[in-house]
Amino acid sequence: MNRSVRKGRIAAVSATAAMLGLVGACGTDEAGGEGGGGQQGGGKNIADPVTVTYDGGMYVLDGNTLEVQADVELDGFNRLNPAGDDRHVVVSTSEGFQLFDAVAGEMTDVAFPGAEPGHVVRHAGRTVLFTDGTGEVRSFDPHDLGDGMPETEEYTTEHPHHGVAVELENGGMVVTLGDEEERNGIAVLDENREEVTRNEDCPEVHGESAAQGEAIAVGCEDGVLIYKDGEITKVDSPTEYGRIGNQSGSPESPIILGDYKQDEDAELERPTEVALVDTEKKKLERVKLPASYTFRSLARGPEGEALVLGTDGKIHVIDETSGELTDSIDVIGEWSEPMEWQEPRPAIFVRGSTAYVSDPGEKQLHAVDLESGEVTGTADLDQAPNELSGTLHEH
Repeated sequence: MNRSVRKGRIAAVSATAAMLGLVGACGTDEAGGEGGGGQQGGGKNIADPVTVTYDGGMYVLDGNTLEVQADVELDGFNRLNPAGDDRHVVVSTSEGFQLFDAVAGEMTDVAFPGAEPGHVVRHAGRTVLFTDGTGEVRSFDPHDLGDGMPETEEYTTEHPHHGVAVELENGGMVVTLGDEEERNGIAVLDENREEVTRNEDCPEVHGESAAQGEAIAVGCEDGVLIYKDGEITKVDSPTEYGRIGNQSGSPESPIILGDYKQDEDAELERPTEVALVDTEKKKLERVKLPASYTFRSLARGPEGEALVLGTDGKIHVIDETSGELTDSIDVIGEWSEPMEWQEPRPAIFVRGSTAYVSDPGEKQLHAVDLESGEVTGTADLDQAPNELSGTLHEH
């Protein structure tokens, strides 16, 4: 492992068209109400912002009224993740990670350049960015955002790879192992980024999630690795090939929700089972669903319940402890997963007791009250939505 650690304030990179293809911004003139966090920013004051990308830009909607408050032009295929506070969103572009002030509805000058920006992870009051093309891992306290570049700690993996890293409550870190050819496991580092332990029994390691009690899970094509209380445990898939890649955890539950794919030779598998991994009992249970789903379909409810947006247009609610399908909430019409993963498909984003569901086919975004199961609002958009996210403050 190449132990390259550095702390300090990295020079901010200007959010210019030269870096990100940012052409401009426009939108409504009305303020969207009270924004969160009390941080200073120009532009608007959009309440509980929800962000949606489209081909050529990004919408920012008031999370309560679903009114479009800003329309930002942004070239290329861009990905969105909550930054970890109640004001910002991280935008992954072809040039790196860029910080977006969602309350103000405008780009900031804070950027983390690097080829192939990948996973953004929020845990233990830290936000960690993993840049696949360089192997750079950069972490910061999201509460420091708003005053320029935050104090940032850097670490570089031995080889660049499509990976992920999670900073732990004790200052240590879980980071994936691999190179451009293969990925095979995880290493656990202490607060000085010295390796403590590792496990290389995780072919094609991908994705992460954190469960109750700081259990960290990463997916493998034959199960999942769980790091908890200083030990790494492998939980095998019950089928010969049982790939778990995308996951969703909750601090309210020891159970991890993961996708589950069984056809190694499929050009595009449309799975109809999900995995529930108990990080305490170290067991994996499969749950059959009435429809297939995609990597943008997994979420967790306020009580830790597992949520899956199916291709039948329903949010399927699973009791994560019993594995019982307890409800199916009608939201949109039936849809089919496109062959290319970058192409728009319905997505779900949950904040509190509200689920936001996008419908690219109808160019709409819906808000769903998870307690009542009612669709409480719908936004009509000019462009088909793709990525869906928003501010998400995790204490």
